[in-house]
Amino acid sequence: MNRRNFLIQGSTAVAGLLLANSPLRLHADHHGHSHGHTLPKLRYPYDALEPSIDKRTMEIHHGKHHQGYVNKLNAAIAHYHDLEHLSIEVLLRNIDKVPKDIRQAVINSGGGHANHTLFWNIMIPEGREPTGKVAEAIQSTFGSFDAGSEMFTKAAKTHFGSGWAWLVVDDKKKLQIYSTSNQDSPLMKGHTPILGLDVWEHAYYLNYQNRRADYVDAWGKVVNWKQVNANYIAAMTA
Repeated sequence: MNRRNFLIQGSTAVAGLLLANSPLRLHADHHGHSHGHTLPKLRYPYDALEPSIDKRTMEIHHGKHHQGYVNKLNAAIAHYHDLEHLSIEVLLRNIDKVPKDIRQAVINSGGGHANHTLFWNIMIPEGREPTGKVAEAIQSTFGSFDAGSEMFTKAAKTHFGSGWAWLVVDDKKKLQIYSTSNQDSPLMKGHTPILGLDVWEHAYYLNYQNRRADYVDAWGKVVNWKQVNANYIAAMTA
């Protein structure tokens, strides 16, 4: 069997099911087509999240770092035309089927693309208090919202090196909080991320230098809990 064609046979059949209720659906439908993946537009101006995240950091983070992941992902799959129309979620959920010679590139750059796409969407100027089903689930799972928040911020503040802190819906429809290194995506574990915080230095160093804890605390003020709740509902009904 031609190795460039084997993935399509295994993943196309499940692509629709994976995307039907996905938190990434808004982007997957038009970010995985014959022209490759593209950088998603932000829903807000670069300066909208100040003072939590400064304008210059947002410009570089979105326009340079995220664009770089998109470019490298497209380069990695350029010779596998059957992969170009698949969403990044399908690729990452089926990472063991991705050809070995490009698998790590898809993990790194594809993960970076998926992670940042979620990241931009779960932030908003003047974030509000969590409500709805996700607030209820956090309280039920972790004992209280404050306990869940403390666990999440600890994961973000204490993660060694570059990576992400996550609130995910796991394969048993339960909430979990953990961190991953580099651009590793929870999607590769069969989990659906509904909230993610980038703790790579490029996400905060211009404004906070080595004070990651201050960045994590400030970021909590711009979380779009309405979107996180929508992500949770979508993941639970998928």
